Amino acid sequence: MKSRRSFCAQVLASGALLATASLSDAAKKVPQVLKRPIPVAPDELLPVIGMGTWNTFDVGSTMADRAPLIEVLRSFYAAGGRVIDSSPMYGKAEAVTGDLLRQMDHRDMFLATKVWTSGRDNGIAQIEQSMGLLRTARLDLLQIHNLVDWRTHVPTLRALRDQGKVRYLGITHYTVAAHGDLEAALREQPFDFVQFNYSIATRAAEQRLLPYCQEHRIGVLINRPFEEGELFTVVRQKKLPGYAREIGCSSWAQFFLKFIVSHPAVTAVIPATSRMNHMQDNLRAGSGPMPDAAMRERMAKELT
Repeated sequence: MKSRRSFCAQVLASGALLATASLSDAAKKVPQVLKRPIPVAPDELLPVIGMGTWNTFDVGSTMADRAPLIEVLRSFYAAGGRVIDSSPMYGKAEAVTGDLLRQMDHRDMFLATKVWTSGRDNGIAQIEQSMGLLRTARLDLLQIHNLVDWRTHVPTLRALRDQGKVRYLGITHYTVAAHGDLEAALREQPFDFVQFNYSIATRAAEQRLLPYCQEHRIGVLINRPFEEGELFTVVRQKKLPGYAREIGCSSWAQFFLKFIVSHPAVTAVIPATSRMNHMQDNLRAGSGPMPDAAMRERMAKELT
């Protein structure tokens, strides 16, 4: 995110950070994140604030590279965060995620990744590689990334679910232009989850996709909640409105995320960050009062 990427002036002591098992006092103060039921399995609840790994977890193998990320994960976990989304497209992100989760011994994360290739055999090989990198024998959610050769991969995903290697099946994209194709895929095949872009500034999903998912009990993961950081640029010279306090928002990030997770069709949003203070800020959007429909419209006007 453009305006949230500047590095901290003080460099973290990476060796000490990796060695400690305790969280900072600031991390402990983050409220527990609210949970929503998975539509196809309502007895299972997911925290509304998840975590993406695009760019942020594509790092090297040294302690200096990974020290900030383990603090991010600890803060995420301490507040009840569980959903971590990755992909073979994201460079080293799957491997880094797998390594860090193994080090932390957090076995109850909700791991989601994707197949991002063409052809049945290539898909099978890529999925096996992803599971190895994530160090797991079972994926919670396996998605077809950006609709790539999706009809070919559906039988593979179903077979893996039948074998107990995958719990839920999904399909994804990140552009408004693909929303129609996503809806067509959802109408053709019974996916458990769909992932797409939605934000306070890009509301096209409200027209068809979100209502369709709500009606047909399809879980929704939201990507690009900050428009790759552009939303922070838009409000850079603007003060947070006073009424934001009514919904427990003390930052623009919380304001943007609460707008998303307050939509009744949204299961979770998955912002990505490599900064612990940003993670804590994001997590706070998942607690406290949520805006109603009238408040959501008022919030959206701040971006016009």
